[in-house]
Amino acid sequence: MRALVTGASGFVGRYLVEALHAHGAEVCGCGGPSDAARPYAPLDLRDERALHALIAVFRPTVVFHLAAQTFVPDAMRAPLETYETNALGTARLAQAVRRYGGEPPRIVFASSAEVYGARRSDEYPLRETLDLRPRNPYGASKAAAEAILLAEAQSFGADVVIARAFNHIGPGQREQFVVASLAAQLARIAAGAAPQLLVGNLTTARDFLDVRDVVAAYVALARDGERGEIYNVCSGAAVTIRDVLRELILIAGVPVEVREDPARVRVGEIPLSVGDPHKLRERTGWRPQIPLVRSLRDVYEAALV
Repeated sequence: MRALVTGASGFVGRYLVEALHAHGAEVCGCGGPSDAARPYAPLDLRDERALHALIAVFRPTVVFHLAAQTFVPDAMRAPLETYETNALGTARLAQAVRRYGGEPPRIVFASSAEVYGARRSDEYPLRETLDLRPRNPYGASKAAAEAILLAEAQSFGADVVIARAFNHIGPGQREQFVVASLAAQLARIAAGAAPQLLVGNLTTARDFLDVRDVVAAYVALARDGERGEIYNVCSGAAVTIRDVLRELILIAGVPVEVREDPARVRVGEIPLSVGDPHKLRERTGWRPQIPLVRSLRDVYEAALV
């Protein structure tokens, strides 16, 4: 496998590049500052000519498209920039792949469960056949990117697989995200900071996966996913943020005072998100290997460093 990874310098991208190397793939990681340890190729999703040149030079057999604006509050503050990067950037990448003179590579697109939006109770667990109802610019941008790629498949025969990922966590995630934030606050308390821990809405429930299981699913879909199909990447079980916090406090072993911070409560937040992983499991044999408790322990221990 010759794998081109956009967004290789991001949280998920770094794990994906490592997993691909472990599978013996040749990898070209794109995006982010380059250094001796991680030599990334430059990437500008606004420059279709440069994208075409990159594909022509590296000649990938698969493109993992992860590059995106991924943080919902940032998307709320800058919707047009989010659409430009996530939707139009995907369209330019697809066009560059289409115009490549060699055998067109497969595109594995990292989408998001945010495309589903809020649902009735009888629609859970969420299945790939549901209509899309994104309720924020981030979800809308991912839904648009999915539509663009599926249209490429229908109109031009593009080899596209959509990976609709639910919430994922792991060491190295930015503190903007809830589990990383809770772990980082607990690590600071363990180091002697004041024992106040600031939280948002603890009643929301999410389908969490370890990032290492997520990238294993992406690799499995690159090899065995069916062309033009969509696959939920999820565990099939929802956990409330309150339960995640309780487990992290047990792991940290420090007394804390939990305080709600209005700035951390998102307007219009979806109360429940849990998916059905059956289609992915049946097609590829993939199953998550890392229990949530281990993921939380790894996140906390990384925050101590």
